Amino acid sequence: MKLFFYQTSNYYYFLRKIRKYLLPQVDILAYCLMPNHFHFLIYPKKKFKSVTFSENIRIFLSSYTRGINKQEGRSGSLFRQNSKAKLVDEMKYALTCFHYIHRNPISHGFTNSIEEWKFASTRDYLGLRNGTLCNRELALELLKLPSNRKLLRKFLDQEIDPNKLKKIF
Repeated sequence: MKLFFYQTSNYYYFLRKIRKYLLPQVDILAYCLMPNHFHFLIYPKKKFKSVTFSENIRIFLSSYTRGINKQEGRSGSLFRQNSKAKLVDEMKYALTCFHYIHRNPISHGFTNSIEEWKFASTRDYLGLRNGTLCNRELALELLKLPSNRKLLRKFLDQEIDPNKLKKIF
């Protein structure tokens, strides 16, 4: 398994890079950082420019890679040349992605409870942390999520229908 995050501090370093390079153009609706991959559900801001955004992603990933390579005494790429990005143009699929992203630590066996994984937006949505990376209000509005945390928790605790995921991933 190729790792992206070797130490806890690497997750925080990655999130700082996200703030710097991606937040100027997109709102983050959900995220999950895993030891060997990550997921983001993003929504473009009005000033979004795809060319600029693509360049910012390239700079962000190469900047993070340089830091990890220096830390680990390694060289070479850390990420695939073409990271996957999918356009989600239907809100029901966006809701499935939101659900999938937050259940990812359970799906991969890193935890038994969604709120235990520190490096996902789940804790923010459940009111266990007051993170500022995600635009929670926008996510609640766009995805028609329950604002009641107990109802949202009940939704996130449900198993994911694998048939819905085949259309997206």
